[in-house]
Amino acid sequence: MSWEFAAWLLLGGSTVLLFLGLPVAFSFLVINLVGAVLYLGGEPGLMQLARNSVSSVMNFSLTPIPLFVLMGEVLFHTGLAVKVIDGIERLISQVPGRLAVVAVVAGTVFSAISGSTIATTAMLGSLMLPVMLSRGYHPTIAAGPIMAIGAVDMLIPPSALTVLLGSLSGISISKLLIGGVLPGMLLSVAFVIYIVVRVKTKPELAPATALEEHHGWDKLRPLFQYVIPLVSIFAVVVASMAAGWATPTESAAIGALATVMLAAVYRALTWKALMQSLRGTVGISCMILFIIVGATTFSQILSFSGASNGLVQLITGQGYPQWAVIAGMMLILIFLGIFVDQVSMMMITLPIFMPVVQAFNIDLVWFGVMFLICMQLGLLLPPHGMLIMTMKGVAPPSVLMSDIFRAVVPYVVMSLILLALVFFVPGVATWLPALLG
Repeated sequence: MSWEFAAWLLLGGSTVLLFLGLPVAFSFLVINLVGAVLYLGGEPGLMQLARNSVSSVMNFSLTPIPLFVLMGEVLFHTGLAVKVIDGIERLISQVPGRLAVVAVVAGTVFSAISGSTIATTAMLGSLMLPVMLSRGYHPTIAAGPIMAIGAVDMLIPPSALTVLLGSLSGISISKLLIGGVLPGMLLSVAFVIYIVVRVKTKPELAPATALEEHHGWDKLRPLFQYVIPLVSIFAVVVASMAAGWATPTESAAIGALATVMLAAVYRALTWKALMQSLRGTVGISCMILFIIVGATTFSQILSFSGASNGLVQLITGQGYPQWAVIAGMMLILIFLGIFVDQVSMMMITLPIFMPVVQAFNIDLVWFGVMFLICMQLGLLLPPHGMLIMTMKGVAPPSVLMSDIFRAVVPYVVMSLILLALVFFVPGVATWLPALLG
């Protein structure tokens, strides 16, 4: 059988199953079974499939995933994130669109100590959206920042999806985690500037409300009591990786331990909160690891059938310049983001993209950060963006889906501008990993 038939069968078949609504893990399991029979020799191929499934999830580099998820789950269920929101609001009480800005700043802080985009959006949406609406904020200025900053969670370490991308693509996980810091911070700053300018231009979008005045130590106390200790976890995780003191796995363990210990010190770590955190961690981690089981064998079958080499030679043999090939990959990722989730995007594209990237000798960290930005865009793109669905789930009935769609548009535009910036100025993604060695 030709490599063209193998490519249509494996890539096309998995895509069709995903569009039909079959869960990601089961879609690739079905295709893997078919591919193992056709290309790996029938029964021996099925035995190889089983061996691959076991070895793929025994990879030590995957250990940060449940640890990063645990950090976010503990902060969410213990309520410590609410303390962060209060501390930030006291500091910026005079800023236009204060609560929307608080959502961005608090979301950035929460992103820096959490591994889950959905947890960030769900928490901020359930806590802050009703408050903003009750104070007369327009639904677009209230919902937009919460969804946008949830997506930034993917760029700012720790991020479970970044670890998954590094594991599946062969990109250095520590460099990829650090490479997302500067783009993520730039995007957060851009969101704050947009909100302030927008509210100054149209004050009716976010009417100013009186806030209880705090002065002196009373104003700064939540900052030192909650915000700085929690942000210090992020600093320790990133610094330990950057300085080479610890591997990503060891850094994740340090971060998870520090998060649990801080929750205990604040007397917020109840038995109920701990159990909820552990159950949430197990559920999310099992889903990710089950997907990895399918991804490993899928890539091997794709390579063994000749489809990978055939597609790579087809692309590289066209004579297109390097920049055009990368731009085409980004457009494909953005298009896929409209229809499928982020893990599916990785599963469908990485087996083809990575051999092409290596053939062109492209900087892997640069490519990986752009890949993350495209996945972050996918979280926000109508109609099926995961954070759009999350926001609709936690928003009051008065917030219509049309409001949510309009709210997210400016932040999608800013994310596209960031993607273009990283594309034309690779140092935005590669400078910090190179600086830190």
